[in-house]
Amino acid sequence: MNLLLLSNSTQHGRGYLEHAMDTVTGFLPAGGRLVFVPYALADHDGYTAQVRGALDGAGIDVRGVHEGGDPLARLGEADAVFVGGGNSFRLLSALYRTGLREALTKAVGAGLPYMGASAGTNMAAPSLRTTNDMPIVEPPSFEALGLVPFQINPHYLDPDPASTHKGETREERLTEFMEENDVPVLGLREGSWLRVDGARATLGGARDARLFRRGTAPRELPVGADLSELLGTVPAFDSRA
Repeated sequence: MNLLLLSNSTQHGRGYLEHAMDTVTGFLPAGGRLVFVPYALADHDGYTAQVRGALDGAGIDVRGVHEGGDPLARLGEADAVFVGGGNSFRLLSALYRTGLREALTKAVGAGLPYMGASAGTNMAAPSLRTTNDMPIVEPPSFEALGLVPFQINPHYLDPDPASTHKGETREERLTEFMEENDVPVLGLREGSWLRVDGARATLGGARDARLFRRGTAPRELPVGADLSELLGTVPAFDSRA
């Protein structure tokens, strides 16, 4: 697998992908054809134009997977694929509807570089179960691409001790997930990402991450941490503690 999984595509005070541009352009094939999957948002043309504008200076040819009427053919022409953020339920539903879920799994498994951001990073996990999004549509299944064998929670937020809000914190929600599923969850804070190159996985970006495992307290992971051991995970969903 050759993966770049970003927590977010837009950082406060910066342009689209600007906070990770050096990493993004270093990951994508120079002069290559990047197929963008815009299905997490409703405006596919506008979303694709935003990505095209952000990467234009890097000499990367961006094509929307929806352009031309045959998403599978567009994917077959790609040197790399980027699955953008938005609503994860809408995105996964579209991947099933278009046949891209199976096609992406096969293509990326055969070596096609995969970049995801937010919802696109959620797709790389086995299941949709740790997304933060509202289920505005109902996909046929929660089964995602399974490019990595563990779960990821993009946009991970730490509890605010000064908050008077009485709803669940992100940590509490992921703890509840662990009560029903024996699968590690990597909480990616804003500005961080996971790089997978074959059998090696490394935490990148500007902020540390947080790892949740059943039976242990959440663990802080510094930028640069080697997370390759997570690639050997055998997920056990619906396995109550």
